[in-house]
Amino acid sequence: MSRLTACVVAIATILSIGPGFAHEFKKGSITVEHPWSRATPGGAQVATGYLTIENDGAEPDRLVAATAEIAGHTGIHQMSMVDGVMKMRELTEGLPVPADGSVALEPNSYHLMFTDLKEPLKEGDEFSGTLTFEKAGTLDVTFEVEGIGAGSPTPDEHDHH
Repeated sequence: MSRLTACVVAIATILSIGPGFAHEFKKGSITVEHPWSRATPGGAQVATGYLTIENDGAEPDRLVAATAEIAGHTGIHQMSMVDGVMKMRELTEGLPVPADGSVALEPNSYHLMFTDLKEPLKEGDEFSGTLTFEKAGTLDVTFEVEGIGAGSPTPDEHDHH
C-alpha cells in the first residue's frame, strides 16, 4: 500500500468515528463518559453540557463545580416537571453520585449550564472543561459538540468494548 493510500485510509477512518464516538475520562473511582454539548445558533449566550458519571467506589461522591473554556460561568442544573411546568434550578450543593452507581446528565434532566459564551459552538468542534468532585478531586474532560438537535446517545453509541 502506498504512503498516500495509507494516509487516506487513516484519515477516512478517523473521520468515520465522528463526534458520536464514546470517550471517557477517569480519576480514582470516578469515570466520566462522553461529555458533549449541542451546537448553538450565532449570538447564543447559553449552552448546555451532558455526560454520564460512574462511581465504582464504595463511597458516594459529589460533583461540586465545573468550568468550561468556552463560557464565563458554568453551573450544575436540574430540570424537573412540577405541576405540569418544566422548572430549572441550580444545584448549589452539587450533584450526588452514589457509591457503586451512576448519574446521567442529559436533556430535560441534570445538565451543565454554560453561560456568557465566548463564541458559538459548532458541530464537530471540541472544548475543554474541568469537573471538580468532593472526594475524587479535579478531572479535566473534553466536550464534543454535536448537532443543534442532538439528543442523548443511544445505548449502541455507548458501546464500551
